[in-house]
Amino acid sequence: MAVPKRKTTKSRSGKRRSHIIHRSKNIIEDKKSGEYRLSHHMDLKTGFYKGRQVLDPKD
Repeated sequence: MAVPKRKTTKSRSGKRRSHIIHRSKNIIEDKKSGEYRLSHHMDLKTGFYKGRQVLDPKD
């Protein structure tokens, strides 16, 4: 069984995991309704996406 000869340092493991980060969600305020939503997603309250009615509004 393979066993490491030396301890892996914090900096070496940090370099290996440099791409593993927590990113915040891209939340924007909708211009028409004023509700907050994710960008490139439709507004669930009004049913609009890119200025077009996609779904009937939620009750």
